[in-house]
Amino acid sequence: MNHEAAQTAFRSCTQWRKASYSWIEGVECVEITTELTGWVGVRDSKLGADTPVLVFTTAEWRTVLASARAGQLDV
Repeated sequence: MNHEAAQTAFRSCTQWRKASYSWIEGVECVEITTELTGWVGVRDSKLGADTPVLVFTTAEWRTVLASARAGQLDV
């Protein structure tokens, strides 16, 4: 599966988890899912079900997390 196919497949996923740093009311949240083996989907919940989904292989996702933890990402 390539990134484009994974992005399409993530649109039908139902097991999204909200980030632990989300607002208390849960209205502005980053959500992730790992329903597709070997892939991680990331979306912004405030945009609803039609939100664009960013897709990462699990290796890419580990790199994103390590970079964030090291303070290497602009936010």
